[in-house]
Amino acid sequence: MSTCICVIVNGKPVEIVAGASVAAAVARAGSQFRRSRSGEARAALCGMGVCFECRVEIDGVPQQQACMLIARAGMQVRTDG
Repeated sequence: MSTCICVIVNGKPVEIVAGASVAAAVARAGSQFRRSRSGEARAALCGMGVCFECRVEIDGVPQQQACMLIARAGMQVRTDG
């Protein structure tokens, strides 16, 4: 049996499996990660920290790579999508 945790994504509580990435929490919330300069919706692309498309703000710290960080209970995640 998997343990679940709750992460807040753009003000919305999201339940995910403990050990999942922040990118998984954002995807589960149905949120976009960010927008390009021209306004295009961007999303996690590589999943291994190379493309930087999954940048989010975590607990007030901007420009965090969501695919590279394990989510923890109570984490506050904000996207600019």
